[in-house]
Amino acid sequence: MVPQLRAIPGPDRSTSIKARESWHILGIISEFVEAAERLADIRPAVSIFGSARIPADHPAYAKTVALARLLSDAGFTVISGGGPGIMQAANQGAFAGRSPSVGLNIQLPHEQHGNAFQDISLSFRHFFPRKVAFAKYAAALVVMPGGFGTLDELTEVLTLIQTGTGRRIPIILVESAFWTGLLEWMRGTLVAQRMISPDDMDLMQVIDEPQQVVDAIFDFYEKRGFEPSAAERESMLYL
Repeated sequence: MVPQLRAIPGPDRSTSIKARESWHILGIISEFVEAAERLADIRPAVSIFGSARIPADHPAYAKTVALARLLSDAGFTVISGGGPGIMQAANQGAFAGRSPSVGLNIQLPHEQHGNAFQDISLSFRHFFPRKVAFAKYAAALVVMPGGFGTLDELTEVLTLIQTGTGRRIPIILVESAFWTGLLEWMRGTLVAQRMISPDDMDLMQVIDEPQQVVDAIFDFYEKRGFEPSAAERESMLYL
């Protein structure tokens, strides 16, 4: 007995609503298409997450610049959110290096504005196509200190790997003093109450020094290479 859309506001109004929703869906599709076209050839790449609120004089900013430069000179495209804070630091370091600096910008009422260190710049209105782009094209994930957005992006990738939807990649948390409390809570609560498996904690590692981060990524791929396997390519089609 649920009325159809046309029966609620009147024919003209319902047609207008349907047209607007259709354009909304097409807009989302266009963001996926543009990301696929612009990012198809950037591999191998590393996505770096972190707070937009960290100023340029913060130690984590300088560390991110140094790390991104090392990654870029080692042949990795660096992907960030394109905004200020850690995102700008990542783009700044990569922009000075040998490999492309990519910014996946998001249109927000507050905080977000594009930084000037992007060789490739994409603009998203919706979070979920942007998060797919972060995960789909990255051979590794580096997570600097951050807030809700950083935690959202981290847990999104952890969920994809844990469920077998995404391929296994290195997930490296930088700044042990920042992450220790969260990891202890995961072990003491999530693992202890069987919300996750003990092995799930092995999906992440904590490293403080930029060169050690780069070395850990190369160590992970030393035997298998950076190219996704056929099975991994198949699974990534459904991200």
